[in-house]
Amino acid sequence: MAACEANYFSLRKLMPERDDRDLYSLRLPGRGDNLFHLNVLERTAYTSLVEIFQQEGNGVCDWLLLPRLKVRLYHDARLAEVVAFEGVRRVRPRNRYPNHGMHQPDEKAQWNRFLADWLRAAIRHGYAAEAPCEFGLQ
Repeated sequence: MAACEANYFSLRKLMPERDDRDLYSLRLPGRGDNLFHLNVLERTAYTSLVEIFQQEGNGVCDWLLLPRLKVRLYHDARLAEVVAFEGVRRVRPRNRYPNHGMHQPDEKAQWNRFLADWLRAAIRHGYAAEAPCEFGLQ
């Protein structure tokens, strides 16, 4: 729960509460044109669903699929939970191992820790992109 709470506040830093925009883009330093996107897919009174992904625009990394995840923000509880990672949606908080999907015993917690690391890097090193990128947004 602590990771989900920290992720919520990190996301709120990157996506101001009063802003009604659906797409937020940050540039990350490094080789190529690294863009970190936060795309709001749905909003309700108490929750939001955000897709988060990183993209390289100059073809440096065409052979490598960069992570894509969906995060549910619970505004009343002030929590952000990863609900899908690379299209995988249903993972139990604790898994028996081995299992049919070969998920790690603590895979759900790993997803949330990965999000925390990603958000920390975006806050520390990212800077606002002037305009949303034109390539490959789906």
